[in-house]
Amino acid sequence: MRLINKKALEKLKRKNRGNRLLNKEIENLINDVESNNWKNQLELSQTRPDADCVHNGGFYFFNISIHRTMILIEFNDSEASVAWVGSHQEYDRTFKNNKRTIRNWLKSNDWI
Repeated sequence: MRLINKKALEKLKRKNRGNRLLNKEIENLINDVESNNWKNQLELSQTRPDADCVHNGGFYFFNISIHRTMILIEFNDSEASVAWVGSHQEYDRTFKNNKRTIRNWLKSNDWI
């Protein structure tokens, strides 16, 4: 599967250069996305139990718990796009842990 906007993840890695565990987990996420072609949520959750479906349009949050980092990725056919990256604090501030707020954010940013 092709990962689009990987630069957002690379930027997060550079920003946290000293955090080896976080960088390793980001690399694992990138490798998992690029080496798999998940057909449904069950296949995805078996490989990545930290994936949480937040919109039925193929949007998932990945919780990198080592650093409480949240990554929003859209899966569409054989492509995955990084839509948002941030800390758990930024996630709470932006999305208020609410699927309706997430849907509104996706609409306002032309993802849906």
